[in-house]
Amino acid sequence: MKNKFERFYTTSNTGSFLIALLVGLGTGIGAVIFRYLITFFEFVGYSWIPTTFPALGNLTVVIVPAVGGLIVGLLIYNFAQEAKGHGVPEVMEAVALHGGKIRPVVALIKSLASAISIGSGGSVGREGPIVQIGSSIGSTLGQKLHLSDEKIRILVACGAAGGIAATFNAPIAGVIFALEIIVGEFSVRHFSLVVISSVASSIVGQAVFGDIPAFLIPVEYGITSLWEFSFFPVLSVLAALLGVLFVKSLYWAEDLFSDWKGVPEWLKPMIGGILLGGLALLYPILTGIHWEGQPQIFNVGYDVIEDALAGNLVLGVALAFLFMKLLATILTLGSGGSGGVFAPSLFMGAMLGTVFELGVRKIFPSIIAPPGAYALIGMAATFTAAAHAPITAVIILFELTGDYRIIMPLMLTVVITTIISQQLLKGESIYTLKLSRRGVHLSRGRDVDILEGVLVKEVMSHDFTVISMNDNLSNLSILLNQTSSHGVVVLDDDGKLFGIVTVSDLRNAISSNSNLGETKVKDVATKRADLLITYPNETIGQALYRMGSRGLGRLPVISREDPGQILGLIRRQNIIRAYHLALTRRSEITHKIKQLELETEDDFEVIHLLVNEESAISGKKVSEIARLLPEDSLLVSIKQDGRGVIPHGSTLISPNDFLTIIVNGDDVEDLKGIIK
Repeated sequence: MKNKFERFYTTSNTGSFLIALLVGLGTGIGAVIFRYLITFFEFVGYSWIPTTFPALGNLTVVIVPAVGGLIVGLLIYNFAQEAKGHGVPEVMEAVALHGGKIRPVVALIKSLASAISIGSGGSVGREGPIVQIGSSIGSTLGQKLHLSDEKIRILVACGAAGGIAATFNAPIAGVIFALEIIVGEFSVRHFSLVVISSVASSIVGQAVFGDIPAFLIPVEYGITSLWEFSFFPVLSVLAALLGVLFVKSLYWAEDLFSDWKGVPEWLKPMIGGILLGGLALLYPILTGIHWEGQPQIFNVGYDVIEDALAGNLVLGVALAFLFMKLLATILTLGSGGSGGVFAPSLFMGAMLGTVFELGVRKIFPSIIAPPGAYALIGMAATFTAAAHAPITAVIILFELTGDYRIIMPLMLTVVITTIISQQLLKGESIYTLKLSRRGVHLSRGRDVDILEGVLVKEVMSHDFTVISMNDNLSNLSILLNQTSSHGVVVLDDDGKLFGIVTVSDLRNAISSNSNLGETKVKDVATKRADLLITYPNETIGQALYRMGSRGLGRLPVISREDPGQILGLIRRQNIIRAYHLALTRRSEITHKIKQLELETEDDFEVIHLLVNEESAISGKKVSEIARLLPEDSLLVSIKQDGRGVIPHGSTLISPNDFLTIIVNGDDVEDLKGIIK
């Protein structure tokens, strides 16, 4: 029975489609329940409580977020810490590193925590939670049916697509989001199943909420004048800067609350709620903008976005909303609340577009687009700046408007914004940055940082074929045939590295009618000055990048002290060996962590420490410091020169290295004394 469904799923298209359909329906139902939960908690917080306790007055907007934050903190801390934050990075990590496996309890806790966080006024979106809920449903179903890791990953993508489709009533955007962000690649084997799930989830949402988009678009947008295309690059730059500010501010706030060691983790969301309420009380005084019932910067803010799209906002109000929403969002998520970043980025983008439109209109009143057009484009651009998902942004806005005329300026703005924001964030997005801060670097949905933990010297080949630079091509041909090599190391008269000669070099010489008996190897070889090389203490990840840049099959390893001394070669088989070695080390670390958790009931902490020059462990190998560290501790990773390294016995610890260590809470201070 265990493999019955696996065989059915693998060999039958009907089985595959059926399971994807179940994930879509389950995600749609989960999205409906989630939205009703939000409505319920909103009613309790901002209708029932003010009516029952009228003496609270405006303090309601402080007390409700604070109580909501306390409940959220307790839920996350005690039951599922994966539910903390915006959720999508955890799904990406599960797909890339854990075979798509997500604990079933995550869907339940994420639903409750995010619904309470949003319903009590948290400035977060419902899209991220629904993506995580749908992904949990897909993962749980796959695990219950004993499917392979690859099949579970696809079901996770199906759930993510269903989450976006149910939220925005945008099934195409749901598919693109899942493939572009969660899976990281577009392929036929993913596409068909993800489409089925997305459509099914969207149908469930339409059956309950009606066939209406997430935002009501009041007018048809288009281009009034071709002169407008000169404005869009300016908006692109502003959106890129706003997106980068949002990303960096969010993780600055997370670090700020995380470093607050005197406060329990479960209490921090309550403090964030109090600060959020204080902001709500303060901003009418500062801006003259008043609210009724619930402040405009609370919750997902779709009603304010619709006002921007309809052109109902004035310049000062839009500008105030922009920065207040930024501050409210980083307070909610930075303190440990639960919710998505999709809606806040759309909100801020709409405000940015409105401010830009109103400013330009004062200067060029006759050539500006209809009210709200720039708000719409600003939404897509700001989301793209933060998430680096340009295709998703274009598709979702097209589905919302149904108007092709807005697509040209939309595409232009989004592409420029993506290029600028990627440069400013060094290729990271609001999703991947959360993972890279943990030492997990993803490229196209795969973990590439794993190869940063293996050094070239650990896996390089010491056995390689050499030939003298003064030898002729006839002898080279014989040598290549005898050794079945595709490339040979060329040495000079002093036995130093001269270059490399390959089968292709020999073939080119033959095609040019060279005399093989008279032509020297040095005449056709690639000389040392033109070679890409690597060093023994570099990582395989660095070596692989260089090989990939030119499509090379081998890379010489040379000494830093003597550039003419060749120590070995890195070939494709060495890369494969390095990958398996890295997987083994990561598995060992995971096993050790679980072993520590099982062997003791004491609380463990994960701490990050900077190694100073005076540290007792500076300049020592990992194998040498074991006796210095507390008995119940585990060195998990080392960050050297901005890159993560999986530690092993020969890894040298240097000043300014960041160490991540799991240690018994009672030994934290002792450990700090040793490291610092």
